[in-house]
Amino acid sequence: MDLHFTADEPTVEERDAVDACLAGLDPRPDYLPGGPGGLRQYLLPVLQAIEGRVGWISPGALNHACRRLEVPPAEAFGVADFYALLHTRPHPPVTVHVCDDIGCRFHGGEGLCGEMERAIGPAGTSPDGRTAWHRSPCLGLCERAPAALVIAAGDPPRERALAPATGADVLAAARGEAVPPADLAASVPQMGQPGLTLLRRVGRVDPSSLDDYRAAGGYLALRRAFEMGPERVVREVVESKLVGRGGAAFPTGQKWQSVRSAPLPRYLICNADESEPGTFKDRVLLEGDPYSLLEAMTIAGFATGCEKGYLYIRGEYPLATERLADAIRRCRERGLLGEVVLGHGVRFRFDFDIELRRGAGAYICGEETALLNSLEGRRGEPRNKPPFPTQVGLFGRPTVINNVETLVNVLPIVIAGGEAFAAVGTERSTGTKLFCLSGHVRRPGVYEAPFGLTLREVLDLAGGVGGSGRLQAVLLGGAAGAFVTPEQLDVPLTFEGTRAAGATLGSAVVMAFDDTVDLRQVLHRIARFFRDESCGQCVPCRVGTVRQEELLHRLAIDRPLGSRDEELALLRELGQVMRDASICGLGQTASSAIESALARFPIFRATHPESR
Repeated sequence: MDLHFTADEPTVEERDAVDACLAGLDPRPDYLPGGPGGLRQYLLPVLQAIEGRVGWISPGALNHACRRLEVPPAEAFGVADFYALLHTRPHPPVTVHVCDDIGCRFHGGEGLCGEMERAIGPAGTSPDGRTAWHRSPCLGLCERAPAALVIAAGDPPRERALAPATGADVLAAARGEAVPPADLAASVPQMGQPGLTLLRRVGRVDPSSLDDYRAAGGYLALRRAFEMGPERVVREVVESKLVGRGGAAFPTGQKWQSVRSAPLPRYLICNADESEPGTFKDRVLLEGDPYSLLEAMTIAGFATGCEKGYLYIRGEYPLATERLADAIRRCRERGLLGEVVLGHGVRFRFDFDIELRRGAGAYICGEETALLNSLEGRRGEPRNKPPFPTQVGLFGRPTVINNVETLVNVLPIVIAGGEAFAAVGTERSTGTKLFCLSGHVRRPGVYEAPFGLTLREVLDLAGGVGGSGRLQAVLLGGAAGAFVTPEQLDVPLTFEGTRAAGATLGSAVVMAFDDTVDLRQVLHRIARFFRDESCGQCVPCRVGTVRQEELLHRLAIDRPLGSRDEELALLRELGQVMRDASICGLGQTASSAIESALARFPIFRATHPESR
């Protein structure tokens, strides 16, 4: 694709898809060319609209989109080609994604891939010209493995996530037939238990009903925030010692203070692009209690002086997207979003709205600055820091970015106060935490518990070790986390406790592996994940993840170059280079879990030389 337009023209369907997407633009000045975002910020939604209508983005469709958005075709093609859920070459209208990542691989994922190959053909092919299937990284449905995602282009497009997925259900969904929905109770084994805070409404309140949410205490926190005023809300968040729940653990109150003192306009972003393998806690909140997030975002916008919020949700979460879109619409109708939130009978006049944006299959967009680029209609590549988003964020303006779990914690802080929140958990890890338990545990799902429980106690919440009943290893924090041994089960699950044990809490993944699992396959799949998900912007990560995956493949098939010791030494050097020189956390942590496993388990410890 050139910088210049080609002679290709869009079909009627493609033209209609682009024009319909752009027809509903907000007419306010910041959406017009020359405003903070300009029309380019709608490039990804427009590309998704084309993909959703016909199944791929043709040169003619891209030309039409670029003319409407005033974006050079070469730059738009670079964006379209960046995302895994978009196709820039002819592709069948129906796509089946089958997870073969570490959460599903040993729980039916490989068998499901085999069924797809027998029914449809080899991965990436389409003998009938209508349906193709692909192996997929984690789909965020680990508690109900194996998982699949069916996407069918059309007017309207269809999307369905299936878990636990059977071959018959996947093929039925691909044909457009109805498939029974999953039971949310399977994702929240604690459902209905007393003492829950973040999960107390999930499964007990109709997630599509604003009235049910309000009857269960919804929007009391927002009214309380208006009574307190923005300065006191921020002060309570500071006193709560709440830190980010996405893995970085940055103090939330400090971030809010920084943005509140910055010049206007300011923006708020909820990072719901939950893509860390083994992580599904945010998805459960989004599907089961969507209004809680909208209320929390409104409070955050009020406290920090942001009149516009963006909710960037993972593209592989169709049910959560549907429920959030419906919840946003209902809140606007009822005066809970838009101009004069809660009407004129409150102490403060506050205008605030939320725009829902979907990712398109890029793990790197969970990194906050890559997310900013994605929202602005650019490739989802991380930016150099400083400046930080609180100073120069979306459209170059001060921006608050928090993830789903972090924001929902604001509701109990406003209701009960920061001091009461800080009294739960430990001195440095306050409040409750959502843990994602999967793999070989008897009752996988999302669990809520105060910080400070040990790994053993959290595993006991899930019924203990499943599978063979003999625990081999536990992965903490996901693919970017670390493996721990059965002898380390008494490590306290706090930010400081896991750090002292040479691990990380990260996104609170707790994935157990019994002694039937070949850890070499697990490590190779993790390496393949980072190889595929590297954005390619910086050389240490772009090259290092490739070499790491190749090296682990050689070791997994017992064909090292030279001796195993030489290969392991090279692996450690690659990890060190990526940690020291990569731009963002993806490259800096791409070797973390792998190196922790090699240090703690006798996987590749033979020392005799091997020939090619």
